[in-house]
Amino acid sequence: MLSKQVVAVILGGGAGTRLYPLTATRSKPAVPIAGKYRLVDIPISNCINSNINRMFVLTQYNSASLNKHIKNTYQFSGFSSGFVDILAAEQTPDSPGWFQGTADAVRQSLKHIKNNEFEYVLILSGDQLYQMDFGEMIDNHQAMGADISIATIPVGEREAPEFGILKANEESLITSFIEKPSKELLPEWVSQTGQQMQEQGRVYLASMGIYIFNRKVIFGLLNEEKKNATDFGKEIIPDSISQHKVISYQYDGYWTDIGNIHSFFEANLALTLDIPPFNLFDNNKMVFSRARMLPPAKISGTIINNSIIAEGSIIHAEKISNSVIGIRSRIGKGSIIVSCFVMGNDFYETIEEIERDNEIGIPKVGIGDYCDLSNVITDKDCRVGNNVTIKGGSHLEDMDHSLFAIKDGIVVIKKGAIINDGFELK
Repeated sequence: MLSKQVVAVILGGGAGTRLYPLTATRSKPAVPIAGKYRLVDIPISNCINSNINRMFVLTQYNSASLNKHIKNTYQFSGFSSGFVDILAAEQTPDSPGWFQGTADAVRQSLKHIKNNEFEYVLILSGDQLYQMDFGEMIDNHQAMGADISIATIPVGEREAPEFGILKANEESLITSFIEKPSKELLPEWVSQTGQQMQEQGRVYLASMGIYIFNRKVIFGLLNEEKKNATDFGKEIIPDSISQHKVISYQYDGYWTDIGNIHSFFEANLALTLDIPPFNLFDNNKMVFSRARMLPPAKISGTIINNSIIAEGSIIHAEKISNSVIGIRSRIGKGSIIVSCFVMGNDFYETIEEIERDNEIGIPKVGIGDYCDLSNVITDKDCRVGNNVTIKGGSHLEDMDHSLFAIKDGIVVIKKGAIINDGFELK
């Protein structure tokens, strides 16, 4: 059984600067996604659906909200050996420094991980969106007699320079690896990725940052052979190819790396398509998250098209299109929301609190009346007043304001920001 053979290690990532301002007060895995989940729910759900129920999440930056989410969400039965444990970076006499990279994070955590019985370590990223059966990858790893398996996905010329690119022979044995190659080098890295992928121009095998290591191999690499290496992609994997049997496991399903605001925004809006690439409505690939006792959404007089509305929302908008509306969202009458991700709120205001808001001249929590928002992300607990117009797009230059940031034409209203009545950005 996989539950007894495998321990999963989910990397919480670094400071997450490319996802700023969403990571100003939280770690990358704790960033909300799809209206009601957190990014960390994706790898954890993939593990649970693959019958892997022992997981460590390694964190370093802004980990308080992530710790709270995991504590409140993943509580296995007392009759189960399953767990999801946070391993935060810690200074000890043996390792006085913080995590210096992905490999160093796992190295410093081995003293906790080794106390479990397992044959394989499955290493995952905490900031990717995909649905994958890890059992099939582990079966392939065993059948091939591999020391290390790397999940790979075919990518095109535009994306290839952003990833580690590898080449494998007919037996899927990896023969060479390069981290983030320049476009001039790409012709040397074309691979046979299958007819369907070739027709789409996806001829480069990119590492997904998903690895399987045999227990003996990972301890030997991190504690002896490469004890000064800090990163899997830049050091451990390239240096292991000549020393160990490293194989490629090609995955052809949907996968996206949530590396920046643009990819985060696109991944969320893609969920609103009639047939989304990431299927939230699959009985066999459920996405697990914190179970909240919220009322159903209440919608009055709103035209809604290709949108996701999370529970607990109170909506009087005129129109919502191609948008994701998160839990406890409040949107006032006459407002138009197009191509937006409204993350929602952590609480409801009482009538007394709303009256107090009016007295001191600040908007209620949520989005007010007669607003017009497009290409906008509103973080949690924002207060957007009445008659506010914010139109994101390529015409806007990148900037960082105390209330919002603009990245790649997407306007991100910061967590808890107060946008007063009549504000315009277009």
